[in-house]
Amino acid sequence: MKIHAGFTIGYQCVQPTPMLLVLNIHPSRRVDLLTDQVLTFNQPIDAWGYTDDFGNACTRIVAPPGLTTISTEFDIYDSGQPDVVPYDAVQHDIKDLPDEVLVFLLGSRYCDTDRLGDFAWSHFSNTPLGWARVQAIADFVHGHIRFDYMNADLLRTAHGGYTDRTGVCRDFAHLAITLCRCMNIPARYCTGYLGDIGVPKDPAPMDFSAWFEVYLGGHWHTVDARHNTPRIGRILMATGRDATDVALSTAFGPATLAQFDVVTDEIASDGLSMPVEGQAQFSSASGSGFAPGPQP
Repeated sequence: MKIHAGFTIGYQCVQPTPMLLVLNIHPSRRVDLLTDQVLTFNQPIDAWGYTDDFGNACTRIVAPPGLTTISTEFDIYDSGQPDVVPYDAVQHDIKDLPDEVLVFLLGSRYCDTDRLGDFAWSHFSNTPLGWARVQAIADFVHGHIRFDYMNADLLRTAHGGYTDRTGVCRDFAHLAITLCRCMNIPARYCTGYLGDIGVPKDPAPMDFSAWFEVYLGGHWHTVDARHNTPRIGRILMATGRDATDVALSTAFGPATLAQFDVVTDEIASDGLSMPVEGQAQFSSASGSGFAPGPQP
C-alpha cells in the first residue's frame, strides 16, 4: 500500500524567533519512503538538523519577522496491515530491562505517576502480566475518557485526564502511559500521521495523532488507547517521554500559528489519491497535543 502525506504549517512572528521543529518522519521509516521527505519554507531560511536524545530527526531554524510557512509532502510504502497485537509478549522484570528503557518507567511532565500509582495497583494488580495487562489498561482508558476537541487542555496531565474524563488523543496516551509505568511496564509517547484508512472517514479535520508504545518481550509495541483497535497506515514521526519531548514546534519568542493543514491519503492502485484530508484551524484542541510557542 502507498500513502501520500504531508502538511503546511504557518507562523507569524514579530521578530527573529529561534524554533525547534520535530516535523520529519522518524528515521526508522525512512527506508519506506518512495519520494524524498524534505522540509521546505516560503522564504530563504537556514535550517540545520540534529538528532535528539530519543533518536528523533529534529530541525533548528530562526524564523524571520512576518509569515513563515513550513511544508512537506511525500509518498511512503506501508504494509497495509493493522497494528500487530503481541498476545504472548511477556513483561520483563525491572532488573532485566535495558538501561536506555528505564527512563520510560519514570514520571515526566505530563505523566504524573506519583498521583496515579495507588489507583493503578488497586485496579490492575490482579490482571495477568504482559500484554493482557496493557490491554486492560487500554480498555480502561478508552472507556474512561470521552474524546472531545473542544475540551482539550494543553496543560492537562495524566491525572487531569483521569479526573476530567475528557480530552483528545494526547490525553488518552498520557493516561495509559502513566498507568503502564505505575505497573512497571515501560511506555513511551508517539506522534505521527494516522489517516482514516480501513475505517469510516472521520468528519473532523485531519490532524496529527498521538499513541504510545510499550516495551514487552524485548521489543516496542504500538498501543492506541483512543481508538483501542489495530489501525492501518501509521507513520511515526517521533517518540519521547510525553508530549513535551515531541512538540511539533518549540518557539523561543512570540509566534502565532496562522495556518495548519495536514493530509494523509491512501494512494489507489491507479495512482490517484483517495482523499482523507482536511484543513484544521489551530486551537488548543489539536488532537496530537501540538502547541506553538515556548515549551516550559
